[in-house]
Amino acid sequence: MKKDISKKLFEQAVALIPGGVNSPVRACRSVETDPLFIDRADGAYIFDADGNRFIDYIGSWGPMILGHRPPAVLDAVADVLARGTSFGAPTDLEIELARLVCAAVPSMEVVRMVNSGTEATMSAIRLARGVTGRDLVVKFDGCYHGHADTLLVAAGSGVATLGIPGSPGVPEAVAAGTLSLPFNGIEAVQAVFKEKGDQIACVIVEPVAGNMGLVRPAQGFLETLRELTAAAGSLLIFDEVMTGFRVAFGGAQALFGITPDLTCLAKVIGGGLPVGAYGGKRAFMEQIAPQGPVYQAGTLSGNPLAMAAGIATLKELQKPGFYEALDETSAQLADGLVQTAAGAGIPVQVDRVGSMLGMYFTDQPVHDFEDAKTSDLDRFTTYYKGMLARGIYLAPSQFEAAFVSAAHSAADIEATVNAAAEVFETL
Repeated sequence: MKKDISKKLFEQAVALIPGGVNSPVRACRSVETDPLFIDRADGAYIFDADGNRFIDYIGSWGPMILGHRPPAVLDAVADVLARGTSFGAPTDLEIELARLVCAAVPSMEVVRMVNSGTEATMSAIRLARGVTGRDLVVKFDGCYHGHADTLLVAAGSGVATLGIPGSPGVPEAVAAGTLSLPFNGIEAVQAVFKEKGDQIACVIVEPVAGNMGLVRPAQGFLETLRELTAAAGSLLIFDEVMTGFRVAFGGAQALFGITPDLTCLAKVIGGGLPVGAYGGKRAFMEQIAPQGPVYQAGTLSGNPLAMAAGIATLKELQKPGFYEALDETSAQLADGLVQTAAGAGIPVQVDRVGSMLGMYFTDQPVHDFEDAKTSDLDRFTTYYKGMLARGIYLAPSQFEAAFVSAAHSAADIEATVNAAAEVFETL
């Protein structure tokens, strides 16, 4: 595999961009290599600057559920592009995407478009504090909700990969307003609400944790969060930035039958373009400016290109049999990895919810972040490099999920499993 052009580009990037990357999750330090620079993508494949082709399981970190360059999305964006790129004013596209989102997601009666998942989560928390008049936020260890000051406490994703406990630049007073508990820790949540329930503005949670690998909610965990927040007058926020339209058309809340007060979305609803959204019960959302006193704004919110891409994507997802086919493909990958690892005598934990997948190099079940951290990171590094050399593009971190798209074929899955079988034999 050639890396000459990527190497030269990275050398240039390091001189101009912190660490040579514009997001820490793109760095490959934890796997002892440098990032590849990508030239183009198509369907299930991504091509680097040196012309190497890879089967892609990052999918731009989740949004490419249809695969890269789906014709319906390209056509929709091209149509809007011919008319302009940004107006800073309302368009009918915002209404159409809002209607599609609200019709699909059980908790969303009203939605506000923003530009990223981080904007969505920080805005939802501000709204929860404004509605309740309380300050405390409860989150969970290993869950990453963006880089807002309030939410970097015991976070997952790139924070976990780099081994950063929080972040310099976050005032202690701000960090003190966030309580982080073990994911799936029902007793810990009950104890906190017993002691501080009247001070808690909200609980924010990834209903399926996707930023410490992939961890599904334990039986009764989400139900407990719903019951405790309702009883205490706190708001329950589902961060469905990853799970929204990934694990089911209506998100994890539709899959598990739990209705939060507020929901945060991004990734899929932008069809590959930058977008985010938060929404929920009308009574809460009416507190957002200009209708209410809780201020939040954004010049590019509702950008017509992102709205068009999102509309086209969600319409494709509604076609009969879409999720059934995607689930079957995803199951084939998960089952294949389990079988090949077992055949090689390699202890792994593989779990899947919809088209999100996690695999840990550990011999114990993974229920929370502490379990995830028992993974053999050296073994993962060897696995990552081996898969990359065989044309499989994975996230360069043990603590990230993998994503399957509708563009992945049976042949792609077979090639991936065969590559894994070869790599497992070297571990």
